[in-house]
Amino acid sequence: MIQKVLADPVWMKRMTPVDLRGLTPLIWGHVNPYGTFKLDMNERLELDVA
Repeated sequence: MIQKVLADPVWMKRMTPVDLRGLTPLIWGHVNPYGTFKLDMNERLELDVA
């Protein structure tokens, strides 16, 4: 949806730098840079004994 709005030249001209900065958290606020780790607390990890 954001791409469609920004692709329209009329809307893009209305965007100020403050508006564009406001899009950053909207797009990146849900991204987890560390990935997702699902833990099953009912199973043990098979670790080699050193």
